[in-house]
Amino acid sequence: MQLRNLIIATVILAALMGGLYWSEHHTPAADSKASASTSPAILKLDENSISKLELKSKNAEPIVLVKNGSGWQITEPKPLAADQSAVSGVLSSISALDSERVVEDKAPDLKPFGLADPAVEIDVTEKNNQTRHLLVGDDTPAGSAVYAMVSGDPRIFTMASYKKSALDKNLNDLRDKRLLTVHADQVSRLELIETNQEIEFGRNRDEWQILKPQPLRADSVQVGELVGKLTDARMDLSASADAKEMASAFAHGTPVATAKLTDPSGTQELQVRKEKDIYYAKSSAVEGEYKVDTTLGQALDKKLDDFRDKKIFDFDYSDPTKVEMHNGSKSYFLTRNGSDWWSNGKKMDADSVQTLVSDLRDLTASKFLESDFANPTIELSVTSDDGKRLEHVSLAKSGDGFVAKRENESTLYYLESGSVDALDKAADDIKPAAANTKPH
Repeated sequence: MQLRNLIIATVILAALMGGLYWSEHHTPAADSKASASTSPAILKLDENSISKLELKSKNAEPIVLVKNGSGWQITEPKPLAADQSAVSGVLSSISALDSERVVEDKAPDLKPFGLADPAVEIDVTEKNNQTRHLLVGDDTPAGSAVYAMVSGDPRIFTMASYKKSALDKNLNDLRDKRLLTVHADQVSRLELIETNQEIEFGRNRDEWQILKPQPLRADSVQVGELVGKLTDARMDLSASADAKEMASAFAHGTPVATAKLTDPSGTQELQVRKEKDIYYAKSSAVEGEYKVDTTLGQALDKKLDDFRDKKIFDFDYSDPTKVEMHNGSKSYFLTRNGSDWWSNGKKMDADSVQTLVSDLRDLTASKFLESDFANPTIELSVTSDDGKRLEHVSLAKSGDGFVAKRENESTLYYLESGSVDALDKAADDIKPAAANTKPH
């Protein structure tokens, strides 16, 4: 009896395996003409020649994209800027659309394949006004592929499911989601308006300067990061982002800041408000109000001192050509020629001089002061940029630390005593270069 049951089970398993193989390799309607050995291209187009796309998905309005001189533009269901990268992805997929196999050379009925009422339809128009109409239907029984065909071509293909995903895009997938369309590397001016302050920054090449409320040295890294956050800001287009709810939340939100960015194309404005712990934004470049990332709101919620340069010297990583330091009765005069440092006609140990240069470069204020600078005891001068930049700094003792003042500037910088002590020690440790000795 057990042997008989085993034989029956084996027969049933073989039948099931045969059915699965049949469903993987045949259409719902059996076709002995299926050419499983071939996998020809469904579409083969020159991507650069495509001038118009029309995408239709079930239960969604058609999307029409047109190429113009500045790139791709959405014209329907309403005019919108297009995400050029997203459109490029669709173009790349459809211009070289390969099949897995041909399952019907000429199907008498398209319904079994879901092609009578396709899930996705795409019209591709080229510059010569020739249009190709692609239809994407149901999943194959195994679910790893979908049926597809091109109008005018009687063949029915299967193609990988991920290719359908690359083509089946909705309006939010294809629209430009940037809240500001200025280019970060071309922004020349930034205005940051908050309730109790208004800061204006100006850019000269890669360096930023604070222009308002008064001319001040700016921390170019901090300002650049803010510009980056603003130009990277994206609208939240998730399903939960209802337009009316966003508008209401923005209207009732507490103002955080208004930012105005200027590049060669003009000035764009972004208002950011906060409702509870969520930030919302309204842009002059696009219609509507949108939820935005928390990091954008936090980047805007800063004060003037957050953007000021706390470094005492500007020579940064360019090696100076001259360093002069006076500390009471001690004086140090150093000049550089190539990679060699000299003092009073003597060649000095380059590593010990470099320690002093590094400590000068790293001098950083912990805060800014309005007063309390008197009787400087240390004078520092650094010449850099091939002699074009001369920086002179005076240090005065104040409590447990020091107050630094740059020549011709009103700003006062407070330095912790440790950084000045390290500078003093580095100067004392400078020594002559080791004498060259010849082997006997």
